[in-house]
Amino acid sequence: MQKLRFTAVAGIAVAVVAGTLVWQTQAADSKDAIKEVMKAYHKAPKGTDPTCKKAADGKATPEELKKLVAGYTAMAAAKPPQGDAASWKEKTSKLLAAAQALEKSAPDAAAKYKEAVNCKACHTAHKPE
Repeated sequence: MQKLRFTAVAGIAVAVVAGTLVWQTQAADSKDAIKEVMKAYHKAPKGTDPTCKKAADGKATPEELKKLVAGYTAMAAAKPPQGDAASWKEKTSKLLAAAQALEKSAPDAAAKYKEAVNCKACHTAHKPE
């Protein structure tokens, strides 16, 4: 009987530890996804334009737009590092939709993207200091 209790307690402990590790990994993945998207598409080496600027100017290649959409998809699925989740969802959904419109060469897509890629609004609400 005592061995059965020990086994049950050990099983519960393992489940709690595993659940905690999964939760921490997902939280880290969210932060990493956001940082990777910012690094890959919103920053560029000195003297070159980042993908977001090329996209806004209509100079991004179809492959760059495809990667941009994939990045924004991952970012939209991530948990915001701070701030309201509804605000995060609104901003990232708008950004993703605008990038998808660019990818499909939709009319006025560049204007919608320029409006959606408002760095200051997103950083003020969601970027930790």
